[in-house]
Amino acid sequence: MTPKDSSSFSSEQHSSIVRPEFSHRIPLGKIGHDLRVNVSAPSQAREKLCHRFGLLGLEQLDGQFSLSRGEEKHVRAEGEIRAKATQACVITGEPIDEEVHERFSLRFLPQEDMPSDEDIDIEALLAEEADDVPYDGRAIDLGEALAEQLALCLDPYPRRKGSGLESFVEVTPEEGEEEVIEKEEKPNPFSVLEKLKEKKR
Repeated sequence: MTPKDSSSFSSEQHSSIVRPEFSHRIPLGKIGHDLRVNVSAPSQAREKLCHRFGLLGLEQLDGQFSLSRGEEKHVRAEGEIRAKATQACVITGEPIDEEVHERFSLRFLPQEDMPSDEDIDIEALLAEEADDVPYDGRAIDLGEALAEQLALCLDPYPRRKGSGLESFVEVTPEEGEEEVIEKEEKPNPFSVLEKLKEKKR
């Protein structure tokens, strides 16, 4: 069996890499004390993101980033996202337009610096002002970071007004209430006898 040459292996390995639908990479060497970058997803990328996130439409996806170098290869990013998306109502399936305008904070870390699942401290993670985003150590991808922010900002359960759940309130009886309800529902046998006696009179 003839071994594969290195060129064929590298091309197969390269083709197996999953490419993001919207990519805007900034080399680490270009990031200094303060670098401002505006990114905007073209129509073709927005169509692919619709398929990824199950959207009916994505009219706009823009982002503004202010980047600064931190310790080692860490990069801090203060950003703002603006988007116009169309989702399907979870009840009726009708289209619902949604506008997103949010600010966010990110910290890009080399993949090898990201903590493993076992080492993650949930309380410390929640206390952090910035979300950690892994990168390959050579360039950060602002396009993919913006797409992930879009997924976080969208309403997870979009509902059209009047779809039937606005006035629905689920009431769970508290402890002890169930017994009271059962007693109220069951007729009192003595009251039934009293009524029979009154009828005979």
